[in-house]
Amino acid sequence: MINHLRHMAVFARVVDEGSFRLAAKELGLAPSRVSQTVSDLERYLGVTLLHRSTRKLVLTSEGRRFYGHVVNAIRSAEAGLNELNAQSQAPVGELKISLPAFLASSTISTAISEFAQLHPKVSFSLNYTDQVMDILSEGLDLSIRVGWLEDSSLMARKLGESKRLLVASKRYVETKPLATHPLDLQDWDWVRFHMRPSTVEFTSSTSGETVTITESARIGVNSAEAMRHFSSQDMGLSILPEHLVQSRINSGEFVHVLPEWSLKSLGYYAVWPDKSRRENLTLMFVRFLADYGVS
Repeated sequence: MINHLRHMAVFARVVDEGSFRLAAKELGLAPSRVSQTVSDLERYLGVTLLHRSTRKLVLTSEGRRFYGHVVNAIRSAEAGLNELNAQSQAPVGELKISLPAFLASSTISTAISEFAQLHPKVSFSLNYTDQVMDILSEGLDLSIRVGWLEDSSLMARKLGESKRLLVASKRYVETKPLATHPLDLQDWDWVRFHMRPSTVEFTSSTSGETVTITESARIGVNSAEAMRHFSSQDMGLSILPEHLVQSRINSGEFVHVLPEWSLKSLGYYAVWPDKSRRENLTLMFVRFLADYGVS
């Protein structure tokens, strides 16, 4: 079996990456070598692990069962390596992380850059997407989630909070009567984020009054960057993280609508499996983010 441990690691990387070509790129091998390694493993086991087509790879039932065992073995081996790395103060490994797309230019991305500079033997594979990715099925070490977490079997740590601001372009605001109360927005257009409820709760910073209204959206999107763009095109109100709009408010392009009324802040969380492949490295990075003070 010892002779086939490398074959198992290559097989796991192919499954994680979803193709021989991507796995080969990550491993620094030729795609033909990676394909042959998996074929040799299948021949040794006497089963087919992967159905191959020109478009995608699909695990067979035997492949799914075997992959689970291989991942557990790799996690145990990497846990031992990470434990020794932690003791030597020289963390090593790759962290696969998903983050919301709007964090591409944020303090979290800056923190990742600083961590990488502090630890040159650590590499990152970052997937910026506004779609929530399944940590286990995607083989992620960590996911940065924004909002407020529901109960989960995953491990989690709060990293910080960020204000959300109600904004619209200056040109759009100038077409509407002055708004001083959320109910004044009933006939305003909205650019709505699909992954958030259409109801919006405002709290008065002076009286503490709470008011809930429903967005009337002509445009719905799944991207914070798209929301900002459509609002800049005079398409209506958007609720966006402060760091995405503050510079445009300062320049006068955007108006902070109802500044005396606040919206619930966004919570920033690090979420990871309770049996992480790189437990010590993951926890080290999470602690770094928490101490960094992300927003």
